[in-house]
Amino acid sequence: MASSSASLSSKTRTLIDIFQPALSKRLKTSQTLKTLATNDDKCDSDLTLASSSTDMSASQISRMETNKWMARSKRNLKICSDRVSKWENGCMKLEELLVEETWFEALPGEFEKPYALNLCKFVQTEICSSGVPIYPPPSLIFNALNSTPFDRVKVVILGQDPYHGPGQAMGLSFSVPEGVKIPSSLLNIFKELKDDLGCSIPSHGNLGKWAVQGVLLLNAVLSATSRTLNQKLFKHHQTVMMSNKADIVREHQANSHAKRGWEQFTDAVIKTISQKKEGIVFLLWGNSAQAKLRLIDEKKHHILKAAHPSGLSANRGFFGCRHFSRTNILLKELGTASIDWQL
Repeated sequence: MASSSASLSSKTRTLIDIFQPALSKRLKTSQTLKTLATNDDKCDSDLTLASSSTDMSASQISRMETNKWMARSKRNLKICSDRVSKWENGCMKLEELLVEETWFEALPGEFEKPYALNLCKFVQTEICSSGVPIYPPPSLIFNALNSTPFDRVKVVILGQDPYHGPGQAMGLSFSVPEGVKIPSSLLNIFKELKDDLGCSIPSHGNLGKWAVQGVLLLNAVLSATSRTLNQKLFKHHQTVMMSNKADIVREHQANSHAKRGWEQFTDAVIKTISQKKEGIVFLLWGNSAQAKLRLIDEKKHHILKAAHPSGLSANRGFFGCRHFSRTNILLKELGTASIDWQL
């Protein structure tokens, strides 16, 4: 009998050994999700306690709320960065770069559609095989969605495609990382903010603080590349004129990933926001953004239109639009917290 029990025990251990890796992976994932949920619940609890305290001012509570969502944004970025670091041969599925679950719930099955499968293959090929930089870096391609959960969206600012200079793009429309020179369009946005609300012009162009307050900073195209050209291919007189320059020059290609499926994906994002939410303020600057009006139900949402803030058009209707104060007025009328635009 003892021998039979020992034999059964041996078989049981063997089966456990066989399935242990998969079991451990599921347990680890479950534990991670529970930990993240617990941390979020603790933040909510702390915020509720703070809100009920008579010693806390409205501005202090607002700062705590912003800090809470900034922490969640950083958590999402870390998860995404960790996934990228574990890529085999530098490659993975595009949808694994989107870690904010509220968007998967809002867009069920979107990544399974034929256009999305083709888009995933294209971007994966560009990342793995093209040998040229991808802007923004892979971990930031879905930064707009990872920073602004679907249920937090209350303002949408639409851009076109990512900045295509080294170090500029960070996955948020118009935004650049701290330490990077502020582009002219963003500087014009800051000038309008100063005239509109008296905000001081910041020393950096990182708009992450807006994103975590519910401002979805969405480009129509979420990735781009930079191509390298050999100057020796230029005509002789061009080569002579540039003989003192480096042999290799870099050509930054705007809209290099346009018409590959990104527009269809971001259109689905905009249309979903329009259909499933109410009272969203859409800031549409320039013709490209205003072309998205067809996706928005104007009876349910607020549309503010102006010229694009670029140096070529800012003086033709962007300056003086007062969109930032008007947005806050609309949000207050809806009983929603206004945006602290000051960086």
